[in-house]
Amino acid sequence: MTSAAENPLDDAYVDDTAPEPYPSGEPDPEAVAEDESGGYDGAQWDLEDRLSLRRVAGLSTELTDVTEVEYRQLRLERVVLVSVWTTGSEVDAENSLLELKLLAETAGSEILEGLIQRRQRPDPATYIGRGKVDELRQVVVATGADTVICDGELAPAQLRNLEDRVKVKVIDRTALILDIFAQHAKSAEGKAQVELAQLQYLKQRLRGWGGNLSRQAGGRASGGAGIGGRGPGETKLETDRRRINSRIAKLRASLRDMDSTRETKRAERRRHEIPSVAIVGYTNAGKSSLLNRLTGAGVLVEDALFATLDPTTRRAETTDGRVYTLTDTVGFVRHLPHDLVEAFASTLEESAQADLLVHVVDGSDADPVGQIKAVRTVLGDIGAGKVAELIVINKADRAEPDQLTTLRSQYPDAMIVSARTGRGIDELRARVEAGLPRPEIEVTALIPYQRGDLVNRIHQAGELLDVDHQAEGSLVRARVNAQLAGMLEPYQVAPAS
Repeated sequence: MTSAAENPLDDAYVDDTAPEPYPSGEPDPEAVAEDESGGYDGAQWDLEDRLSLRRVAGLSTELTDVTEVEYRQLRLERVVLVSVWTTGSEVDAENSLLELKLLAETAGSEILEGLIQRRQRPDPATYIGRGKVDELRQVVVATGADTVICDGELAPAQLRNLEDRVKVKVIDRTALILDIFAQHAKSAEGKAQVELAQLQYLKQRLRGWGGNLSRQAGGRASGGAGIGGRGPGETKLETDRRRINSRIAKLRASLRDMDSTRETKRAERRRHEIPSVAIVGYTNAGKSSLLNRLTGAGVLVEDALFATLDPTTRRAETTDGRVYTLTDTVGFVRHLPHDLVEAFASTLEESAQADLLVHVVDGSDADPVGQIKAVRTVLGDIGAGKVAELIVINKADRAEPDQLTTLRSQYPDAMIVSARTGRGIDELRARVEAGLPRPEIEVTALIPYQRGDLVNRIHQAGELLDVDHQAEGSLVRARVNAQLAGMLEPYQVAPAS
């Protein structure tokens, strides 16, 4: 037997996010998700908690006079969608609006109407043309909508002008995605990342209600602000912006501390040369379901966009005993906000530093090829464009056969699976094992029986080719990394001819 100091491999797989076991040692039967084939999908307490709370329309009360910074709390209940079609085909424009509809529904909205305008470029003043603004106002009045969502990132002036003309709250695609992230973040790191992205977005869009932002004050006249009020002449808007900058600095310092902890775990895995596999793909493509199928991780699975924000790493083994890690990452989307990419840089690095990317695609989506292109764009932005990639077309049980045939013709090396029914999972596991990097050094060693820990290390971190149990010990032929080869050097023998 070996001590923890002699075999520190297990320390590399400590996952503080793993759920506590049910008191009896078994998962709570009410919190266990099963697929159609009866397969175990892990204990998902988070899913039960999330589904237990839903927004109720008409029960919102807001102050008519807001004296602090308006953080634009999104009360998305009755919504009209607006999109500007500048490039691509009409089908592309409709798919983009349908995706905006799914995003809005994920945030808790009731979609009333959708409008698309064909333009060479968005209007610099109001995003859509002047005539279309009047039409939008008529639709808002007719439907009783209280929010307009634009399928693009609006400049502060566009946002202000549209709200003044339409007379209801107007938000853009970025604010909508940030709201969904704020709802779904649960870990301390995830909440800090979302808050950082929100503050970076809001800093350029500060807009107060009433006349309180025009007040100038300093010293005693500042209403108690006193020291720290930046002196005479500072407006309320400037004070709010300074406070936001201060909060951003604190969040970035906190995230650097959290990132150092994540980097320590990554460095431990690299020190033992443990291969890593990252599951990437479009949001709601089934990445978490696939992780549950491959490892029994029990992470939250929900048919909603951005259900997973906090990356989960789980230990896995090949059929011959080699150890590797599988990481479930945050999903991507078309036009992913730059502030989000910057805020989630530390967790997105899991994809850039992986040995293999399992790129999951929703085979039942209306535009799976567009999903693949969008994901590859983000992967290129975060420096993961050159990592080995295995395309996995998921949801085969819901996809049209003709569409699967088309995808196979475009991506002949892709695999077709269904995480829900279990179709193709064994073949996927074999392809993942084949794609893992192989240890480079081949050794032949006669290991004494009292050093069984070395044989165990070969099983975990190397590739056992042959073993012959003799009187003096185990004659082992294996492929190992440089560190393990050094540990086996005293026992190496010449290979048999």
